[in-house]
Amino acid sequence: MLSISELKSLLATPQKIVITTHHKPDGDAMGSSLGLYAYLIQLGHHVKVITPTDYPYFLHWLPNNSDVIIYTDQPDQSAALVADAAIIFCLDFNTLSRINELGELVRASDAYKIMIDHHLEPEDFDDYRHWNINACAAAQLVYDFIVNELKDGAMMNKDIATCLYTGIMTDSGSFRFPSATSAVYRIGAELIDLGAEHWKIHQLVYDNATENRLRFLGHCLSNKLEILREFNTAIISVTKEELREYNVATGDTEGIVNYALSVNGIRLAAFIIERTDKVKLSLRSTGDFPANEICKKYFNGGGHRNAAGGASDKNLEDTRNEFKSILTEYKTQLLQ
Repeated sequence: MLSISELKSLLATPQKIVITTHHKPDGDAMGSSLGLYAYLIQLGHHVKVITPTDYPYFLHWLPNNSDVIIYTDQPDQSAALVADAAIIFCLDFNTLSRINELGELVRASDAYKIMIDHHLEPEDFDDYRHWNINACAAAQLVYDFIVNELKDGAMMNKDIATCLYTGIMTDSGSFRFPSATSAVYRIGAELIDLGAEHWKIHQLVYDNATENRLRFLGHCLSNKLEILREFNTAIISVTKEELREYNVATGDTEGIVNYALSVNGIRLAAFIIERTDKVKLSLRSTGDFPANEICKKYFNGGGHRNAAGGASDKNLEDTRNEFKSILTEYKTQLLQ
């Protein structure tokens, strides 16, 4: 593993650098990636952000978004950049399977691999790791990496602050999750002092829905919400046909599971969605209920205790029935 002094030495001269993050990137993935990008380009590095897939339109306003390369759109260029990189920063993921086909390119690269992440059980592919499962967001760790690890807080500017505030805001549930400690609030305040327009960022992320997205949300809540009071659990499941009917785009399903969790008395919520290749599950829970344990044990996934995801090779109905059957194992915890 690299030491921080060795990493500082590497970053002291211009390098070819790739920054990548998990597939279907969210606000934290893009905020942390573009925040780090805005820092590194100030140092004279040649930097490219490569995402494995597309990401929500309501994140396209982020500073330097126009410089992002999407692997599925430009696989050859992406592969060449990874092969030519001296350093690859891996943000907001801890196993190379989270970046799909890009993962094997990163694994094969001779570049130094730097992980900045807050998920459980990291894979051992990195040469330097800035990792803390108690951090509320990867963006918080990027802030800590620049300010406290590299001792380069003087390079923080409005673009960096805007991106990192976006990542922290989205992954902390607008600063309302338990992970939003007083230290996180202080970081947020500093980012605002640096120029992050917190009111505008919130508006661009959360008050920026298409008509299709709102109508799809209404359909999910009116017609697809299933409440299992005997388990204090709520389920929303949608088919491929429903996605087509409402012309659902990347990002349109984000956050829907939280509406199910907001029902009075619900401790566990599942959003189960039929995709072209697999059935995907997104779980949210309250208190100490281990949503990540269910995803890891039964659905080839994982995540945080209260926010996790997984997938199934079964059809939608069988996946939903399997999920329901699992609830009996956790009934005592769910009814506490």
